[in-house]
Amino acid sequence: MKFKILGVLLLSGLTACAQLPSNKEAEKTGEPADPEEISQQNLPKQELTAPILFDFLVGETALQRGNLEIAVNRYVKLAKTTRDPRIAKRATEISLHAGNPFAAEQAAAMWVELEPESADARQTIAALLVNLGKLDAARPHLEKLLASEKEGVGNAFMQLNQLLARNPDKAATLKLIQQLAQPYKDLPEVHFAISQAAWFANQHPLAQEEMQRALALRPEWEIAAVHNGRILQRNSVEQAREFYRDYLDKYPASNEVRVAYTRLLIGAGEADQARDQIQWLMDKNSEDAEIMLAAGLLATEMGDFATTETSFKNALALGYKDSNAVYFHLAQIYEETNRPDLAMETYQMVKSGGRYLPAQIRYADLLALKGHLQEAREHLKKLPAANDQQAAHLILAEAQILRRAKAHQEVYDLLDAGLKKLPDYPELLYDRALAADKLGKFKILEQDLRKLIKLKPDNAHAYNALGYSFAERGTHLPEALKLIRKAVELSPDDPYIMDSLGWVYYRMGNFTEGLNFLNLAFAARPDPEIAAHLGEVLWVKGAKDDAKNIWRSALEKDPDNEILLETLQRLTKKKALDD
Repeated sequence: MKFKILGVLLLSGLTACAQLPSNKEAEKTGEPADPEEISQQNLPKQELTAPILFDFLVGETALQRGNLEIAVNRYVKLAKTTRDPRIAKRATEISLHAGNPFAAEQAAAMWVELEPESADARQTIAALLVNLGKLDAARPHLEKLLASEKEGVGNAFMQLNQLLARNPDKAATLKLIQQLAQPYKDLPEVHFAISQAAWFANQHPLAQEEMQRALALRPEWEIAAVHNGRILQRNSVEQAREFYRDYLDKYPASNEVRVAYTRLLIGAGEADQARDQIQWLMDKNSEDAEIMLAAGLLATEMGDFATTETSFKNALALGYKDSNAVYFHLAQIYEETNRPDLAMETYQMVKSGGRYLPAQIRYADLLALKGHLQEAREHLKKLPAANDQQAAHLILAEAQILRRAKAHQEVYDLLDAGLKKLPDYPELLYDRALAADKLGKFKILEQDLRKLIKLKPDNAHAYNALGYSFAERGTHLPEALKLIRKAVELSPDDPYIMDSLGWVYYRMGNFTEGLNFLNLAFAARPDPEIAAHLGEVLWVKGAKDDAKNIWRSALEKDPDNEILLETLQRLTKKKALDD
């Protein structure tokens, strides 16, 4: 609708150029002058000819019908024909809307040419050229924009860095910012911008040097101090710690720096010192809701949930603007500290925003854990879904509740119905494949996972699940190995995928390779299922005592694990291990 209205206004504007009296004529005749004449004095004297009207109508009709290519072509043609900056601007907007950056660049270049004093025109073409990687072409436009800022050059440089961050050639970005910075070396923001560009270009000594220059020009600038500490931390945690400590001695009220210092202490394992800093933040900012929240999040990183709870409650009492976020985090703390009733009550306090649906899903999950399965499912079904993604998440949440209750047929039926409404939705395909596996529907499993691989060729879990299914059933073992190797390539640090690789080698009779990869997986994550596989290979190789020790340790952590219990029953004819 915005485009349609703008088109009508442009069309009216061209007609009006030939009808309204000029200011000079108004002085002679006494007629009212055109109130927009001053802004239109530089517009071309273009008559509304039949070809122009025809192009307007074709362009507008194409736009309203969604035929963006025709709309772009007509408006770029109109801009060239009329030499009207308003039409050049509209051609630029339509080209951007159509996702045609090259037509947008052509139209924006005309817009700048026809309206050289327009900041909007220069900002638009500069952003376009940066996105296209044409930094040299963008430079003169950026120079003029900076020169026009006068007192706001510093802020402009901070915004400029965000714009140029989109360019993948970080070395070229650094070079451009250094060139643009030449007339403004006395501004701290300029050195901050150069430092950040140098950091992304992996020129860390230059990044440190420039950030220190920024601080020399503006010593109390907290954000520069935070970044300076992060740069120092790359080379030496001790140097960063010393810098933060000295800075806070001079500027003790610098809360952002203190938060960064506390995070450094937490990362370095200095729990007592970190706790002192958190307490300082809370004591000195007892009326600041944002600092209370920040202190709580820091305490969470340390596992100090008592402090987290206190600070979050203080933030709520002080009227923190996003109470939904605080309630959500507080409910998570109640879960972490095994207080499910309080967690459920607090999740229900999340009334809106991006955390509303996750909070309600957690509420339903906790409800199911308390044994109220049907009530939990009904709660999920009543929740509104604003889009397909939310609808899928609700289906997946209900499936998880049913899966935990081992209602595998119901899980399958639910996901099957979901895929009828949302065909080809990746997460639903993956979950239905897992449900099909539980029911022995291996053709469905293979069909869903192959389809998922086609839809998402970078989905490591899809390759792994299909390969593991083949390995588990002892079929298509060469393909299983190929699939799992692909999964490892996509996600080399995933211990579950490493477990699958060891398992397929074992199934193929290569016990040595199987044992190597299973040991690696178990060392990374001593999960009961990985323990079941590792123990089985050890048992078959004759290391039965080692196998029993691994199984016994896994049983202590998860005595009801199905795969572990099945392995014990099959190999030892027992469901428990006796000394």
